[in-house]
Amino acid sequence: MITSERAVLIIDTVCAIWCRELQRDDVSVEADFFTLGGQSVIMARIQRAFIEELGVEVPMDQLFLNPTVASISAYIESLGTVTQ
Repeated sequence: MITSERAVLIIDTVCAIWCRELQRDDVSVEADFFTLGGQSVIMARIQRAFIEELGVEVPMDQLFLNPTVASISAYIESLGTVTQ
């Protein structure tokens, strides 16, 4: 459940990054990165986009452990340092 404006901002930004990097028009928040065709090179680009667009550095292991928009957004929100 989305609980705050900040959480919505994170989810919207993560969705936009995933759509751009996976070259899709839309991505479900529960869709798995790897079943959408995600690969390590794309994951590295997403990791870089998180730094540039959200101001957070997400370790690669967390990207593997959180393969959905919902789970990685929750992880990013837990960091409490999003800047946008």
